[in-house]
Amino acid sequence: MVHVYNCHPFASQQIVQVEQEPGLVCCGGGALFVVTTGGCKVEAFCLEKEGCPLICRFATMGTVRRIQYSTIGDYLVTIEEKNSATYLRVYTNWRYQAEEKARVGVRLLGHLLRGASVWGGVQMEIIEIPLSGHPVALACCSVKGDLLVACENTLVLFALRRQTQQNLPKENQQNLQSSWPNSEQSCSQSRGRTSCPNQDLSVLDFERSVILHLSKITPKQVALCGGYVAVQAELEVLVLKLEATTEPAAAEDPSDSSKSADYPEDQSDFLLVPKHQELLGDQAKDCDVPVNVEQTGLEDRRRYTLSYVLFRRFTPEFFQGCGVEEMQLHSLQLYPMFIGNQSASVDGPACMFCFFSLPTAGYLYSLRGGVELLSAYQYPEKVLQAVLTDHLLHVITKNALQSFTVRCAAVAARVEDPYIDTTMKACPPCSLEVCALRMQLFIGLRSVCAYGCHVILLSTADTEAPEETERHTQRRSLELKEHNMLTGIFLAVGIDPATTPALESLLSRPFLTRRWTTPSPKEPTSVGHGWNLYVVDTVPPLTLYQEMVEYSQRYAENNPQGLSLRHLLGEAHLLLRSSLLQSSEQRQNADGARKMAAQTQREELEEAFRQNCAQLGDCFSRGSQKDCHLALPYYRMSSLSVTEVISRNRPLPGSPHTYGPGFLFYLKHFLLEETDQILSQEDADEVARIFGQSEPSMLVSVCASPCMMNVDAAAALQILRCWEDTAGVSVPLTITMAAMMLRLGDLAQYTELMERHAEMLLVYGFIEEPRLLLHGGGGGKHAQVCPTALARQLADSQPGLLVAAMVALHENNKVQLEQADHVYKELGCENSLQVDFWEAMLMASSQDAVIQELLFRLGSVYIDRLTPGAASTKHKSLKSADDLISSCSHYGALYPWLTFLNPVQTSSYQHWEALHKLQSLLCGPSLPVGAVAPLLESLSEETLWGFSLHLLCATRRGHYGSSIEQLLDRCPQAIIAYANHQLQDKHMALWWQKLLPELCSRTRAAADNSILLGALKETLVVVAMQTSPAEFLELIPDDGTASFFLPHLLTCSQRHLLA
Repeated sequence: MVHVYNCHPFASQQIVQVEQEPGLVCCGGGALFVVTTGGCKVEAFCLEKEGCPLICRFATMGTVRRIQYSTIGDYLVTIEEKNSATYLRVYTNWRYQAEEKARVGVRLLGHLLRGASVWGGVQMEIIEIPLSGHPVALACCSVKGDLLVACENTLVLFALRRQTQQNLPKENQQNLQSSWPNSEQSCSQSRGRTSCPNQDLSVLDFERSVILHLSKITPKQVALCGGYVAVQAELEVLVLKLEATTEPAAAEDPSDSSKSADYPEDQSDFLLVPKHQELLGDQAKDCDVPVNVEQTGLEDRRRYTLSYVLFRRFTPEFFQGCGVEEMQLHSLQLYPMFIGNQSASVDGPACMFCFFSLPTAGYLYSLRGGVELLSAYQYPEKVLQAVLTDHLLHVITKNALQSFTVRCAAVAARVEDPYIDTTMKACPPCSLEVCALRMQLFIGLRSVCAYGCHVILLSTADTEAPEETERHTQRRSLELKEHNMLTGIFLAVGIDPATTPALESLLSRPFLTRRWTTPSPKEPTSVGHGWNLYVVDTVPPLTLYQEMVEYSQRYAENNPQGLSLRHLLGEAHLLLRSSLLQSSEQRQNADGARKMAAQTQREELEEAFRQNCAQLGDCFSRGSQKDCHLALPYYRMSSLSVTEVISRNRPLPGSPHTYGPGFLFYLKHFLLEETDQILSQEDADEVARIFGQSEPSMLVSVCASPCMMNVDAAAALQILRCWEDTAGVSVPLTITMAAMMLRLGDLAQYTELMERHAEMLLVYGFIEEPRLLLHGGGGGKHAQVCPTALARQLADSQPGLLVAAMVALHENNKVQLEQADHVYKELGCENSLQVDFWEAMLMASSQDAVIQELLFRLGSVYIDRLTPGAASTKHKSLKSADDLISSCSHYGALYPWLTFLNPVQTSSYQHWEALHKLQSLLCGPSLPVGAVAPLLESLSEETLWGFSLHLLCATRRGHYGSSIEQLLDRCPQAIIAYANHQLQDKHMALWWQKLLPELCSRTRAAADNSILLGALKETLVVVAMQTSPAEFLELIPDDGTASFFLPHLLTCSQRHLLA
């Protein structure tokens, strides 16, 4: 379906003053090229100046049949005829003919002549390109400047080359340098060469790169852009992708070129109509059009690989309203589009589009990122030619110029911005139905081309030569005879065609006597009544956008929720997007005053873009449930505040309309997200009323939003109570009502509400709505959060509930560890409740990284609390050391020998708790000793409890020998308990290898030491149980008293005999 809007895309028109009747027309590079009738003279006019003044005029070497211009290289290429021979010629440096210089250099492809022909710009140069076949069509690449020439069954690609001064012969360089003074005044005229003599000389040339052989398709028109090659036959279009590679090409399958056509040899009496086909992407290789690649590049050894992109075949039965003769494709075009900071000279185009047309319909495909049909244009009457631009598709009929909207910007926007089609940004879909704008009437239009904002039209009077009239009369007579003959055949078999409309329609078509061929183009006749060459300027995109907005107001008044209004605003949106993409490219290429003007224009476009997004947001906010979610991204792109959005959606007094689903969707997302925007009391109260009426189930989330800090607590409480009466009691609702009571200062009612539910249920309520406790954190791990008033109250009155809730939020990925630390810092509890939170987290967490982080933090805190001069706190920990040992596996039971080292009384309860918790961590399995050992250096070993911590670290590290020595020095009464606990299993040998010798030595020195003597006896008992009599004898010191050791030796012998 094609929408029709009465918006005029054309601003003005002017007639180009051409002396002779134009035959062919093309444009580019700010110039309009006109080939006069007869085809032996080309005139160039300036499109950028008022009146289109003449730039230059030069003669061609033959009659021009086709002409193309390339912006890259600034050259013209023509197909010319002379003396029944066809030639392909390239005209470079043509702008120098404006200075009326008669010198023209002529050379063959790849041959650089001496003297003037290598001066690179002092004269126009004609490059003759020899071909083995007759060229029928040509195309220039707008990205690289390469040239594609189509012959009857081949396509030849010529790569544009710039021969620099270093590549020229030495004698040519000398001629060049001696000739520079005479050409300085004109060295900056051409875009395709170097602009001053001090730079390297650049001369345009071409290299024959690759030849494509087509066996089943006859090219009528070709297109080339960014490696894509498009071929158009009468009713077929084939798009290929050529890619250059340095890898050797695989052996080609000779069967492709030897496949014979499926058509009978004798087709003189039959019309074979192939079936309609559309093959996209990889499926296109299944078409019956084989293409063989012939590598011809000489300078670079690159190999070209071929892939099929698109194949489309049409059949005459597929269309209505046109005869078989008129069923032919035209206006093939490959159109690139760049985005963002892309440069045509460096980057390839981000998007590539292919357009072609039949007389009754046009087709626009997107080729990159998946081949898809974007738009199908149904024309109201027969179209002769069409041209695609950034903003519009211009088509001409016999007597009118009409423009259609295009969807290129929708594709480019999605390539440029990955956030489109999310809740952040939106854009009308690529499948949005196209629309036709107001047409401009002309007489006898024949061709159309476009450059920038200029549309060039060639019109001629509708004349018909006498022989053409006679030919038409003969054809009508033949068709009538054919119709009568077929009717008689059907009547003879008893079928009356008049009773069957489909059969009557079939007989009305001249299928039998006329072959399916394309009539050759008419030669210009000498009989004529006039001609004109128009340059029609399109209106600036911003002006056309404003006209669309004014036009849309009519729909808004009649049906503000209608699809037509949304469609027209979507068209305006895509128009602005396309203009913004174009302005980025213009701003990159501009400098000075032009850059400032481009910046100003872009600011105006951005402001219009925001207005359009606001209008689209209004449409979707009141629209159906299906598309209501689009209100959110459009309102976001409009940069409107939530207050402005509310005012735009507020129903009028007495209006039957309520708030639309899209507006509620926008409000919900706004309130659920963490933003710095805080609503005023009036707006917050209105939001509460809106959800109380439209969606009361969202009231808890609404009231918990930080944007609603200014809401009237009494009014919100009344709305919440009404919802509770309707839906019943729920934990999140109770907590929300308690928060409102707290804001009102009613602590009694607050306490009553909080005591409705058990503490664990309240924790579940905070998990369901974390913003009752915390605000912020929507930006991820490092986003700051802050506690609410309710959290501050819990810190004072119910710290255990706050800690349990914070642990639950962390375990449910509602808050990160760093964010929780910030919350306790804001609460002023970093040395009290924060440590309780870490201890509770250590019990609950199963993440190894979190556990190791918490162990280090807790170890550091306990050491700080034991450091002399540490500030004492009145806060009593929620969990004692015994509680942690019994409930947390990371806290180990204290080793028995620590009871000998721990003091009975310390300076404070906090000191005693910190010591026991730290000892418990060191006795546990999880704390890495190496992490806290450096921190323990701050604790002195002078006290027994300090010594116990260092001894624990040494023991955990396996330093048993030194630990035994230190323990015998500091607290020998603990040695047996230490040995019984630590010297087991693989360390059992230390009893007699280390402990026994140490005790013997120390006892010998202090024989009256009962502690050492008792320890020695206990040690001998263990040694006697673990060794043989012989080993025991070896362990007895030589100066030992026999009576002391003999009982232990006897015990060892008896045990050995029993064993």
